[in-house]
Amino acid sequence: MATLQEKYRTELAPALQKSRGYANVMEIPRLTKIVVNMGINTQVDKDTFKALVEDLGRITGQRAQVTKSHKSIANFKLRAGQPVGARVTLRGARMYEFLERLIHVALPRIRDFRGIPNRGFDGRGNYTLGLKEQTIFPEIDPDQVKKVHGMDITLVTTAKTNEEAKELLKLLGMPFAAANQAA
Repeated sequence: MATLQEKYRTELAPALQKSRGYANVMEIPRLTKIVVNMGINTQVDKDTFKALVEDLGRITGQRAQVTKSHKSIANFKLRAGQPVGARVTLRGARMYEFLERLIHVALPRIRDFRGIPNRGFDGRGNYTLGLKEQTIFPEIDPDQVKKVHGMDITLVTTAKTNEEAKELLKLLGMPFAAANQAA
């Protein structure tokens, strides 16, 4: 069985080049990285924070980097340097493996799933998807979860427009919702 990365190289890139009429191979849009970000409430205790960071590492297969606040904000009870989240940047084979698991395993496990929303594009060919809970990934045992928490998954592409990016992601297998359907 061919991996998603091999499928992109052998089938999808030539199909995109033909359909869009790219003269140069470097013009073909491709996925450069996936950033998985989890903003964690500063009011949670250290054990829960550590468990959420470990969950993110288990989901992505790569150790999560703890992000810290840059500024102190009194209204949020936030001090500079205080841990506020975790993120993982995936590239190469690990990125394609994660995308494959997201498309074929995690997204179908969402209750009443009818496709991902079309409104997650930023105008420059990148797509961000928000998930409400980490338990949709098979690596996470729902019984062991201390706190259900969401995350943002950003797919960064070399596409210049949203249309190019959407075509690339559709070919990779992203299940977009129907245009007339609100997700």
